[in-house]
Amino acid sequence: MPHKITLTGSATGPLREYDRYVAFDMREKGSPSAPKGLKKSTFISYTVFVAKKAFNKTGLTKKSIMHEKILIQGEPTLDIPIDECPGEVGVICFQITVLPNKKDKEDNEPNDKKEAKQEASAAQQEVAATKQEEKPAPTSQPAVNEEKKAEKVQTEVKETPVQDKKVEPQKKQITNQPKGTQDLLSFDEIIVPEEFLKTRPNPQKTQKVIDFVKRTGRLDEPLTIEKGSNILKDGYRRYIVAKTVKMDKVPVMYEYQKS
Repeated sequence: MPHKITLTGSATGPLREYDRYVAFDMREKGSPSAPKGLKKSTFISYTVFVAKKAFNKTGLTKKSIMHEKILIQGEPTLDIPIDECPGEVGVICFQITVLPNKKDKEDNEPNDKKEAKQEASAAQQEVAATKQEEKPAPTSQPAVNEEKKAEKVQTEVKETPVQDKKVEPQKKQITNQPKGTQDLLSFDEIIVPEEFLKTRPNPQKTQKVIDFVKRTGRLDEPLTIEKGSNILKDGYRRYIVAKTVKMDKVPVMYEYQKS
């Protein structure tokens, strides 16, 4: 009785063409566990030989054969020259079949089966929605208790003297601004002294600040201005950057006038 062999998988190497046949390599691993006391089986490499006529009928190409899943049915052979058979076992192919992938199976599935699956899925969703609606609402406390609580709160409010209430002034919170910021001031309110206007900040350092503003949306440090007069005391470079990027408001910290 002749030996039979069946292989499933994709080619592990490029397709090689000869006069009347083509050849390609495949590899299969054995079962994950062997009988107790025996060594586990390892990968075995095969070289498959297919007649050109049979191969052409499959529609496979040199590129697709390495991606398509195929089924090979044939017989092992040891009579192929070693330069044509790099695999450990040569296989003479009697039948080659391209196996459909999962997506192709779904596409080729009859419409009535697809519709049945869709209806079953819709039915499951409907049952889940019905169960959700049937869940009992959480039990609320009696309305009488709620009314008593409301009356108690109103009584406590009436009993609290107005003069005993201490209203703490709300501190102005300035978020997303550099450390040390005391206020946000309109750019047009800042007065720049003449000595600043005569200077020209280093362009490279100025560009670094511009890049920082574009990246973070704020200045790296607040401007220092005199309290009351709004005269710029420090931060002329950042003033130039704020003007360049057209900031409406700038972060400032105050320097108080010396008496």
